[in-house]
Amino acid sequence: MRPRKKDRHLPPCMYIKHGAYYLVKKGKWERLDSDYQGALLAYAKIMGGKGKGGMPKLIDDALDAMRGRLAVNTVKQYEAASAKLKHHLAEFEPRQVLPRHVAALKLHMSDTPNMANRVISFLRMVFAYALEQQIVDSNPCTGIKRHTEKKRDRYITDDEFAAICDAASPYIRSILEMCYLTGQRIGDVLAIKLSDISDKGIAFDQQKTGAKLIVGMTPDLEQLIARAKALPRKVRGLTLFCTRGGGKPVSYETVKDAFRKACDKAGISGATIHDLRAKSLTDTDKQGNDAQKLGGHTDAKMTRRYLRMREIPVAQPPELKRAYSDKVPIQSE
Repeated sequence: MRPRKKDRHLPPCMYIKHGAYYLVKKGKWERLDSDYQGALLAYAKIMGGKGKGGMPKLIDDALDAMRGRLAVNTVKQYEAASAKLKHHLAEFEPRQVLPRHVAALKLHMSDTPNMANRVISFLRMVFAYALEQQIVDSNPCTGIKRHTEKKRDRYITDDEFAAICDAASPYIRSILEMCYLTGQRIGDVLAIKLSDISDKGIAFDQQKTGAKLIVGMTPDLEQLIARAKALPRKVRGLTLFCTRGGGKPVSYETVKDAFRKACDKAGISGATIHDLRAKSLTDTDKQGNDAQKLGGHTDAKMTRRYLRMREIPVAQPPELKRAYSDKVPIQSE
C-alpha cells in the first residue's frame, strides 16, 4: 500500500469524500459517519480484531511486560481492558492514535464510567511502555481526565454481617470473618499461608501495594484460625484456606459468588465483598485503633476513603436568654 500524501492522520483504508468518512475495501466505499470521532468508532467496530500488528500487538506486548509486577486480580482487570482496546483500536498504528481518539473512546464508554477510567488508565500505561521502547514520541492519553466516579459509601451493619455469615457455609463464613478481622483485601486473605501465622499474628505482603504488615493475634483471630484449620479437607495445602478436594488455594471468583448468594439468602442488597474491608477499617477507627496501619496505607487520604460510618458531629444550640424566657407565658392545654 502506497503511503498517503494527505489526510495522514486517518487509519488505513479510511478516506474523506463529500464531507463524510468512508471505509474503502476492494473498491467498495462504505460510509462510516460525517463526524470524525463517530467514523473512528464505526471503523473500529467493522474492522474488529483483524489486525495482527499495530495497536493490538503493542497492547499485548505492554501487558506481557507488566504481568510480573501485577497482582493476579489486577492482571485480570487489565486483560478485560486490553480486549476492549484491541477491539476499538484494531486497525490503528501506535503513532496514529491521537488525544482526540482517546477522548472519543472515553465519550463512547461514558455509560460505564468506572470501566472507561480503567480502560483509559491501562491505555496510558501502554503508551508509557511505547515511549520507553521508542515506538511513539508522545502519550496521547496525557491531558485526558477521568470520568467522575460515584464514591461508594455502603456500610455493612453488624446485623447485616451476622445475617450474611449465618447464610454462608462454615467454609465461606470463616473466610468472610477473616476478611473482617484482618481488614485485608480478599486476595491477600486467600493467600494466607500456614507459615504466615505465628503467636505474634498473621503476616501479610499485600499484593496490590507491596506493603508488609502483621495483624496482631487476638482471641477472636486465634479462635477463627482454629476453626479454619478444623474444616474437613482430603488434602491440606500450604494456605490456610484451601479447596476441599485438591488442597489448592481458594479462587477469588468462588468467594465472590458465594458472598453474593449468601447476601441473596439473607435478604441483604447493595453489598459487595469489598465492603468487608471498608467495614473492618471503619469499625477499627470507631474503636479508637489505627485504621491506616491496619489498611497498610501510606497516605491517610486513602484510609479516609474506606471509612464509611463516620461520627456525625453534634452541634450545641445557644441557650435561651433567661430574661426573655421568663416573659413568655406558659400556655395551658
